[in-house]
Amino acid sequence: MKQRARILIVGGGYVGMYTALRLQRELKQELRRAAVEIVVVDPEPYMTYQPFLPEAAAGSISPRHVVVPLRRVLPHCKVVIGEVTALDHAGRTATIETPATREAGTGSLELPYDELVLAPGSVSRTLPVPGLAEAGIGFKTVEEAIGLRNHVLEQLDIASSTRDPALRDAALTFVFVGGGYAGVEALAELEDMARYASRYYHNVEPGDMKWILVEATGRILPEVGTEMGQYAVRELRARNIDVRLDTRLESCGERVAVLSDGSRFPARTLVWTAGVKPHPIVAASGLPLTARGRLKCTAALQVDGAGHAWSAGDAAAVPDLTAAEPAKPDEPRKECAPNAQHAVRQARVLARNVAASLRGGPVVDYAHKYAGSVASLGLHKGVAHVYGRKLKGYPAWFMHRVYHLSRVPTFNRKARVLAEWTLAALFKREIVSLGSLEHPRAEFELAAGTGRHNEAS
Repeated sequence: MKQRARILIVGGGYVGMYTALRLQRELKQELRRAAVEIVVVDPEPYMTYQPFLPEAAAGSISPRHVVVPLRRVLPHCKVVIGEVTALDHAGRTATIETPATREAGTGSLELPYDELVLAPGSVSRTLPVPGLAEAGIGFKTVEEAIGLRNHVLEQLDIASSTRDPALRDAALTFVFVGGGYAGVEALAELEDMARYASRYYHNVEPGDMKWILVEATGRILPEVGTEMGQYAVRELRARNIDVRLDTRLESCGERVAVLSDGSRFPARTLVWTAGVKPHPIVAASGLPLTARGRLKCTAALQVDGAGHAWSAGDAAAVPDLTAAEPAKPDEPRKECAPNAQHAVRQARVLARNVAASLRGGPVVDYAHKYAGSVASLGLHKGVAHVYGRKLKGYPAWFMHRVYHLSRVPTFNRKARVLAEWTLAALFKREIVSLGSLEHPRAEFELAAGTGRHNEAS
């Protein structure tokens, strides 16, 4: 191993954090001798456990328990809060923009590396739908989840305090686009929360609210199979949730959601969860990509044709060695699904292979047979298809909680989440909106005479 080898990990999500965590163990002796340095670069100082975002939005879990501070769990790594804006893998350098470089006006800094782990994750995949950029709400970050919770409760306040029937109807209409995990679980949890909260509004009834799920294909939750997906549709419709299959969002300008079946819904809430795409840095890296824009990787999680470059998770197209061989020799092998189940396991193999590469040892291939999926449909409701067994209702919901509690990183987070679930079972839901947190200086600006109405005068 060369003197002071540097491993650069781009991204602090599932793959980035778990790879760094494992490398701390694999390279314990090298780190102690300062023979290797592990650098993790991410725009945020924490990893978000995304399966808990719906429960955070519904108030079942505190937002701070959905995230894991990188510096606490990676004490032997150098964590850099910033964004990699360019990569020169031939020259083994990364261009990084940090809050300090932006504040100082220096633009960016150059960081050389020996081994690259490119795991920036994904971003929301949007379509050129008129009005989407202005009206849409995403659901990939904890900030978006809490912002959506505040927004939904604010709509109940608006509906309760207005005499305008058109405004009231728009405030109580909630449109979710995308029938995958994020869309279904977010809608189900928030509908549960809003239905509970409505009992504290003297003029808002659960039946006054319209919850609409728009899915472009003929089924929702494809990961749990056709039968469980159909059950999920029936369960949601039984709660008066309008599930529209084979339907697309055509436009959402002027707070009116127009669907491909001709329906028009005045709505002040439109949540977009219709898929994801690799982070833009993947396309800008100059590394080999597949037709879908993901990094072309080998089964050993090396970027195909690029030495000393590794990837896994959402950004990587990794061949699934447990899938059947292609029918024709020229057909590509099936790829591992870009989900947390594979990402966490890939990170372990990736860390082992990076350590082996530094030491000049052999690398191993990644192979994991997909175990199945679980999904929550709100409190005490769910669907699951695990190891061929199908569950629904309370057993599936319980399995969903147990599985994700076992997967959330660190004992600290597990204990805090379990404590919050226990308290939530004993006490009433919190229905407070803290929307003012999104503009914390607004009151002071008004008091100091720099508010908007002072400027207008």
